[in-house]
Amino acid sequence: MSSSLLFVYGTLRRGCANPHAELLERSGQFLGSARVRGKLYRVEWYPGITLGGGADELVVGDLFRVDDPSAMEELDRYEGSNEYQRVTTAAALENGDRVECWVYEYIGPVTEAARIASGDWMAEGSRGA
Repeated sequence: MSSSLLFVYGTLRRGCANPHAELLERSGQFLGSARVRGKLYRVEWYPGITLGGGADELVVGDLFRVDDPSAMEELDRYEGSNEYQRVTTAAALENGDRVECWVYEYIGPVTEAARIASGDWMAEGSRGA
């Protein structure tokens, strides 16, 4: 995919005290809050998304444009390849526009007991992290 759009839903979101979130803030352009179809889970102290699901299963996050390939490479290293894979999905912005973007999808096992029902890590899932 040639797009430089990236949807983030956890520790890379704006306001997170994380050097990689700060890199994204410096290297990317924040386009707004967005949602993707999927389910959000607490993996450990961080979340993971599984894509797909029903129309009412949405994950809340931030959409960035990242035109710096070295920043994307650094984010790929941060997310690793043993827990996450960077894949494409559709995101809906608050104004209703839909765009194709990258997202780091969790590829490990999940249990419904660890599900973050609201789909919003900043509002619910990061508590107690």
